[in-house]
Amino acid sequence: MKSGAEHTHCAHGVDTEIKGRLKVSAALTAVIFIVELVGGYLFNSLALISDAAHVFMDVLALSLSWFALYISELPPTEKRTYGLHRVEVFVSFINSSVLILLTAFIFYKAYQRLMAPQEVESVGMLTVAVVGLVVNLVVAFWLMRYAHSDLNVKSAYLHVVGDAVASVGVIAGGVVIYFTGWYAVDPLISFAIGAIIMAGSCNIMKESAHILLEGVPRDIDLNAVVEDMKAVAGVGGVHSLHVWSICHSVYALSAHVDIEPLQRPRMGEIFSGINEALAQNHHIFYTTLQAECSGCDQNDIFRKIAHKERNHNHLH
Repeated sequence: MKSGAEHTHCAHGVDTEIKGRLKVSAALTAVIFIVELVGGYLFNSLALISDAAHVFMDVLALSLSWFALYISELPPTEKRTYGLHRVEVFVSFINSSVLILLTAFIFYKAYQRLMAPQEVESVGMLTVAVVGLVVNLVVAFWLMRYAHSDLNVKSAYLHVVGDAVASVGVIAGGVVIYFTGWYAVDPLISFAIGAIIMAGSCNIMKESAHILLEGVPRDIDLNAVVEDMKAVAGVGGVHSLHVWSICHSVYALSAHVDIEPLQRPRMGEIFSGINEALAQNHHIFYTTLQAECSGCDQNDIFRKIAHKERNHNHLH
């Protein structure tokens, strides 16, 4: 059996390797973003420019995944008792808002080109798209090992795979233009990539807003949480339950727990059992539990939070 020190050392080594891979992946993807953006301008391909916008989502996803690992190591402060985890969520919200505006512009330009198709340099378009596809596949392979065990890496990995699919679409468009001269396929591909960006951005904005508004994590079943807490021997009831996300992958919970009178000497053991069940079954590792909740309604699982009364007294 590994000791605590050995386990911590191994975990630190894994995190260091993941951070290294994420930084390299973000750098490679940023290069592709620049290449596609410049290539789209030089070869007059709106599809390449649209794919560059999609790649930018990957750059941000990879950067945020690295940033999430970095800020998780920073200690809390007197002003930021949860640390800086919410910065990841805030950046995601701002980025998705910008991408939605950018996608609207792409749709506008694609409509103009669909009405009046412009000549596209298909060979250059194909070359840039193939390079982008190869780099995306390399990055996806580079991250695949950790995508199964780390939620942040999995999110970034899925972004990269999605961009690889978009690159295939750009390549197909380049082939069509090369052999048929049908330039309208360029704005049509831009519409398709724009739709992918719009859907992804809206989902990110929705999820970020849900976290910022202290919503219950999407994969948490509150009824199951309550049942698992009540299943611990000595628990008579659960009240004033609150579950929220600190960031995309860190969940927290607070609750009042009624301890059966004869079981109160085992309070520490009971709380340990609750915490173990929450961690194993629901990925909730940060809990605040209050015992012997006097005055709680047996059916008041979700208690309304009262606002602090305003002080109307004025100094004279």
